[in-house]
Amino acid sequence: MTAFSWRRLSASLLVTTLTTAGVVAARTEPAAPPATAPPAASHLVTTWGAADDIAGGTLTNVTVRNIVRTSVGGTDLRIRVSNANGDQPLVLDSAYVGKHQSGAAVEPGTSRRLTFSRATTVTVPPGAEAISDPLPGDVPALQALTVSLHVVGTTGAITAHNRAMQHSYKSTSGDYAADESATAFQTESSAWFLIDAVLLTAPETVGTVATLGDSITSAVGTTIDTNRRWPDILAERLGELPKPLQLGVSNEGISGNRVLGGIAKAGSAGSSALARLDKDVLTKPGVKTVLLLEGINDIYAGATTDQLIAGYRQLIARVHASGRCIVGGTLTPVGGSFVYTEAKETVRREVNEFIRTSGEFDGVADFDAATRNPAEPTRMLAAYDGGDGLHPGDAGNLAMGNAVNLDSLTCSDR
Repeated sequence: MTAFSWRRLSASLLVTTLTTAGVVAARTEPAAPPATAPPAASHLVTTWGAADDIAGGTLTNVTVRNIVRTSVGGTDLRIRVSNANGDQPLVLDSAYVGKHQSGAAVEPGTSRRLTFSRATTVTVPPGAEAISDPLPGDVPALQALTVSLHVVGTTGAITAHNRAMQHSYKSTSGDYAADESATAFQTESSAWFLIDAVLLTAPETVGTVATLGDSITSAVGTTIDTNRRWPDILAERLGELPKPLQLGVSNEGISGNRVLGGIAKAGSAGSSALARLDKDVLTKPGVKTVLLLEGINDIYAGATTDQLIAGYRQLIARVHASGRCIVGGTLTPVGGSFVYTEAKETVRREVNEFIRTSGEFDGVADFDAATRNPAEPTRMLAAYDGGDGLHPGDAGNLAMGNAVNLDSLTCSDR
């Protein structure tokens, strides 16, 4: 079965029976099942995800074309449309998914229409989300997709993911969701608009890792449009495992985000990790493990060691209460950046010591050890620096993605 195509198969067995009167009669009966084990159970998993934030301005009678990439493969694609941070109903009357070719172009012949509750139009109330009906067919791992949505009327506040490190596109006025060419898509953007998850059906053994963090998890500092974020590197490594052991990756980083803090508003750094854990992580289908890398922005804002650890403990308790596991990522070096002072470096070291040695996380990803300069451990290696002393570049993200112990992501369910 090829991607974005499907075929329903049925089988029957023509059985001839000799009656007691010697008459041969024919009847159709279901075929006997093969003498093999029953098919493995399946469930929904998140193959791509992004955290909800707010983009400036509004959208009026335009089509947005988001470019996303799957992590794990599966069948029966769905998307989750988000109006979580909206202030009025979001109305879409045209939604299409296709294979990405280049720029805003869709690979010819691959675009397929999505429906919502069997309708082509969906109205999503403020604060709500909507999941599309399944689109039958296979979708491979690491497949670049286009998700095109036509907005009816005006959106009000736009739920989006800023600083996506991936270009998406806005059209001239009108519905161009089904148009596979790039002609109408004249405006390039660095945000994903109005979607926060792509879902697939996969074997029950397959799950999703949600990477919860800030701009370092969003991978500000990497090359745009190249999928060089450390969660992308992690997804590629997980895809090399035997299929029953594979995991999807949902990137829930927001630039500027904090563990502690407030609620999203236009121009903000998103709701705090404590405020958005349920919406951005625990409601994403298939999430089995949370990988947390967050706290540098809290330290910069003046949080103490005890305050940040208390925030971590709340995240740990809530993730565990949901029956999932949580892995702690140590905070990467910030020496040479605007964040650094000796006092803040002391907090970073103390927080990292808690992450490494407390035993309260189910595992540890030592991003600090993977990226620091051994000769000057307050700084990351020059080759890993994205240019500001704070954000790792492509090479630094590669080192981070390779630093995660894959076994730590499959800890026992609670």
